[in-house]
Amino acid sequence: MSNLHPHLVSAERTIGLERNAIEQLQRQLDDHFVRACDMILNCKGRVVVVGMGKSGHIGNKIAATLASTGTPAFFVHPAEASHGDMGMITKEDVVIALSNSGSTSEIVTLLPLIKRLGIALISITGNPQSTLARSADAALDARVAEEACPLNLAPTSSTTAALVLGDALAIALLEARGFTAEDFAFSHPGGALGRRLLLKVDDIMHSGARLPKVSPDTSIKEALLEMTRQGLGLTAIIDEHGDLQGIFTDGDLRRTLDKPLDLANTAIAEVMTRQCKTAQLGHLAAEALNIMEQSKIAGLIVVDEHNKPVGALNMHDLLRAGVV
Repeated sequence: MSNLHPHLVSAERTIGLERNAIEQLQRQLDDHFVRACDMILNCKGRVVVVGMGKSGHIGNKIAATLASTGTPAFFVHPAEASHGDMGMITKEDVVIALSNSGSTSEIVTLLPLIKRLGIALISITGNPQSTLARSADAALDARVAEEACPLNLAPTSSTTAALVLGDALAIALLEARGFTAEDFAFSHPGGALGRRLLLKVDDIMHSGARLPKVSPDTSIKEALLEMTRQGLGLTAIIDEHGDLQGIFTDGDLRRTLDKPLDLANTAIAEVMTRQCKTAQLGHLAAEALNIMEQSKIAGLIVVDEHNKPVGALNMHDLLRAGVV
C-alpha cells in the first residue's frame, strides 16, 4: 500500500496520463504534419489561430510561440470572427483551428467562409473523423486515450497534446527557416535574452571625454585623480600616437600601495598593466562580460579596428544594462 499523500498520488497519476498522451502523440505523427509545415512555410500572409474555451487558451500560446520563432501569427476568437473579426483573415493566410471534438459550433460556423475564400486550413483535433478534421487541408491528430481528469471530462491530457503539437510545429518551422538566437532576440528586445544578444559595447561604453585616460609619464597621483573623476575604477594609458600602452585599475592600485613608491613622482608607466585585456568596438556586451569573467577583472578598454582605445566599461555598466 502506498505511503504517499493522496495529493501526491493524484499528481503522479495526472503526470503519468499526460506523459502517455504525449507518447501516443508521437505515434500519430504522419504526412499531415509535413503538409502543415509546408503550408505555413509557403504562406505569404500570416498564421491565424482559432479555438474556443481551453482550446482557445492553447491556441493563444501556439500563436505566441509561432510569432516569437519566426512565423508571423496571431490568435482570433472564433465567436468574434463570426461578428466582424473574420475581416482580419485574408486569402494569403493559413488558419490553424483547434477543437478537441472537432465539432465546436463557433469554429464549424467559420468553415464555409474559410473554404469559400480558399484559405488554407490546418486542424488540431482529437477526432480525425470530425467535421473540422475532414474539412482541413492538413489534419493533425491530437487524440488521447483519456483525460487526466478522473471524470474524463475536464480538458487536461487533450490540451497538453494540442500544446505539444503546436510546439512541434513551431520548432519544425524554426529549424526549416534557419531561425537563429539573434533572430529570437529581435523578437524579444525587452527581455534578458534580447539584451544579451543585441546590446553592443558601443551602446554602454564611456567614450570621448568620459574615457579615463592619461599619458605614460603621468604620475600615479594624477592618474588616480583621473580615475576618481571618471568613476570607472580604471584608466587607460595612451601614448602621443593614440596607441594603448596599458591599463591601471583599482586592483593595480592595491598592489602598488604595497610597494615603497612615491605616488607623486612615479610615472604610471612603471606600475600599469601592459598587454591588458580589451573588447573590440562592435562586439556584443555579452562578449565583454565573458572576457571579464574569464579573466576575473572588473573593467575593459574598448578598441577600434586599428587597436586604438575608443571607450571603457566596467561590470557596473553591464549590470545597469541588464546584461549580467
